[in-house]
Formats: sequence, C-alpha cells, structure tokens
Amino acid sequence: MSPHPIRLLISLAALTASLLTAASAQETSPAKLPPPPASAAASAANNAASLSASAKRIYDQSRLQLLQVRTLLKGQDSQSSVGSGFIVSDKGLLITNYHVVSQYALEPERYRLRFATTDGLEGPLELLDIDVRHDLALLRLPANSPANRGALHFRSADQPLTKGERIYSMGNPRDVTFAVVEGNFNGLVERAFDPLIYYAGSINPGMSGGPVLDDEGLVVGINVSAMVFAEQMSFLVPGGDAAALLKRSGNKTQTLPTPAWPTITQQVLAYQDDLTKRFLAQPWRDGGHERYRLPMPQEQFMRCWGGNTASEAKGVKTESTRCRMEHNLFLRDSLRLGYLDFEQYRMDGQNVGTWRFAQAYSRRFAMNSNMVTGKERTAPQCKESFVDSHGVPLRSVVCMNAYKKLKGLYDLSILVATVDHDQQGVQGQFEANGVSFDNALKLTTHYLEGFGWKRAH
Repeated sequence: MSPHPIRLLISLAALTASLLTAASAQETSPAKLPPPPASAAASAANNAASLSASAKRIYDQSRLQLLQVRTLLKGQDSQSSVGSGFIVSDKGLLITNYHVVSQYALEPERYRLRFATTDGLEGPLELLDIDVRHDLALLRLPANSPANRGALHFRSADQPLTKGERIYSMGNPRDVTFAVVEGNFNGLVERAFDPLIYYAGSINPGMSGGPVLDDEGLVVGINVSAMVFAEQMSFLVPGGDAAALLKRSGNKTQTLPTPAWPTITQQVLAYQDDLTKRFLAQPWRDGGHERYRLPMPQEQFMRCWGGNTASEAKGVKTESTRCRMEHNLFLRDSLRLGYLDFEQYRMDGQNVGTWRFAQAYSRRFAMNSNMVTGKERTAPQCKESFVDSHGVPLRSVVCMNAYKKLKGLYDLSILVATVDHDQQGVQGQFEANGVSFDNALKLTTHYLEGFGWKRAH
C-alpha cells in the first residue's frame, strides 16, 4: 500500500469544541594512595593557598553588593524561604531567581520580601519584573537605602569563559552565613533547551540567586540549582540572561502587578510557542523497527534511555524507550510545566500466544492513561478513536486539561497502540505540558503522522 496522508477518523472540530467547553469549567572504603613526592605536595599546597587568596579577594571586592533575600509571612517575622541576590545598578536594583520570590509574586496577600546584607543591614524589597523562562527576578531596594553601595557588573558576551576556568559562587547557604565557593566553569549543559552553565562546585539551598564571578569580579552566572545525589554538579543561569532582564526593565518605576499570573501566562505562552516551533522543525528519527516507521524524537533538547526484558524471559518481550526534556519552568512548588515527554513500548507475544498477549497489551495501554490533575488543572477531557496513519491502523486516545490560573494553556496526552497484529505491537505516549490549544493540535498531528509502514503492505 503506498503511503498517504494521515486520516483522523474523528472530527478535530468536535474535539476542539468539547475541550474548550471543559477548559472553561499536573556504602566502599577509599583506596589508600602513597603520599605524593615532597615537591608535588609543596606545589599543591601553594596552589591551594593561591586559590584561597583569590576567593578571599573576590569576596572582599563584592560582599557589599551581596544580599540575602527573604520571603516572610506577612503578619509576622517567620521566614518561609530564603535565597540570595546581588546589586546590579546604582539605582538599587538587584537580581535573584524567580523561584526565590515566587511565593510573594503569586500570593502577595500572604507574603512580603526583605533583604539582609553581609554587615547586618535589613529592609523591605520591591518586585519590579520576572523572567520565568530563565528563573530570574528583578528587585529594588528602598529609595536612599544605605544598602545601595555600588553594583556588580556583567562579563561581556564577547569574552566567553574557557572550560576549566576558575569561578566563584556567592550566597548564604541554608541561612548559615554568607559564603564564597570556588569551582570551575565546564561549559554549557548539552541538550538543554535554553543555555545553562555546568558549574563544578557546590550550590546549596539558600544560595539560589547569588552571583557567580570570574577572577576579575565580573558576573558570569547566577546560582540556580544542583543535581540531587551528585557531587560538584551545579547549574547556573548565564549572566547574559540577567543582563537582558536588567536592560529590559531597569528603568521601570512601577512595581510588578501581583498576583503575577497574567505576566506569567504571557511569558509561558511565548515560551511554549518557541518550544513547539523548534520541536516541529525536527524530523522524526528512525525508530529501528523492522515493520513500522515510528516517531522517535531527536535529542537536540531531550535525553533518551532504553530498556528491555531479560533475554531468558518467557513472557511478553518488551523493549522500551523514554525521552524527556530535563528543563522545565518552575512556577511554584506544586506547578512545573513547559516540557515534552515521550515513551514507546515494542511488545512481542509470540512466546505466549494470542490471548495472553492481548491481556498484556491491554494492561500496558491502561497503565499509560493517567494525567496529572489536582488543584492546578481542570479534569481531563478525552477522545478515543481509530486512526489510519499512512496505512497503519492505530487506536488513539487524545486527552487535554486546562490550567485554572493560566488562561489559554493546556496539558496534552496522546496514547497510541498499533492494532494490525494479534501477537506484536507498538504503544506510544506523547505528552506536552503547558501548551496552547492550537499547538496541542499541531503536536497531535505531528506525532500521529510519524507512524507508517517500513515497506509497502
């Protein structure tokens, strides 16, 4: 059978209408090594002393521009969260992470913001702007605040760091004391949707939003996160993103209207449109199946892992692939979105017979059918149908639910199973979290059109 365009055996118009209606109503001992030669030991000691001297110099140069950013309960002095920040303008403007101030940004009636300096000055803070895509926020000190004592400056984009270059992270880890942590620049994270710096150094809670400086005291990045259960693997927002936020909003006189849901919605809509366009522009990779042409995503900004059942297994043989974006947008602890997720299962039941294969195949399909709901989203609306994609008959279930506070944004889940063979089959699931309705339909069509025959049938 010659390939032909996909034919959906359901009405997208009917699906659109039903979904829009619903939307209106997610332990080894260490090896013992011989002592180094005296000359090597002396060299190492001198190097350590040099590094410590550099760290002390950088901290002394920048400590007056380093702040702790606190989120306090509005009616009392109990703190709900703490982070760090740094002054970037003689107007008293400072940069931190959005996630450090997210509670205030979304619930200003419950929270307030305050700062503390390395030498004990304190005071309130105002929120001027946010950038949820890059997890940044721009704040302002009170007028004539004694804490406004000069600014840190950003390293120029035309002076890129080289891998292994020493850099210095500043912040107040776990509300213990202000600190400087030495580490290394290790380039940008591969397959990240937006640039993210891999920093070989320790960033702990409370340091989020603090500056990372080069040997000249220029800002090269902003502390943002660390990998759980890993050592010396931390991540920084590039300094250029913070410089762009300062340039865009540094002259604002009015504070950001809060709750900030409208601003966040606008920013997420712009982000998901960029994400969708870049994903749709990538051709599907060959899935490697002998019969089917399968949609397998590129790894430009996704990471894929595979698995299979043991070769001696006597049941249904299964090969699996999981691809997912490791980047997502943090809005608050209970709400992260803006990423794509992909799963695929290739099942062979020739060792068990038709009846047992059908049972296993049906169970697997049912396991994939749960969507995240909860207080942030409406209940999902689903449509099940049979789809012909380039001659391959598919059972499909398309589900969507809406975000209650992010008007025009939805989660999408597509379940697919081939239904042309009684002892073999492929099942897939594609999810997009936080996309517009139009982009959800485009992604649905793109995914389903990825199925087809490897050869004529």
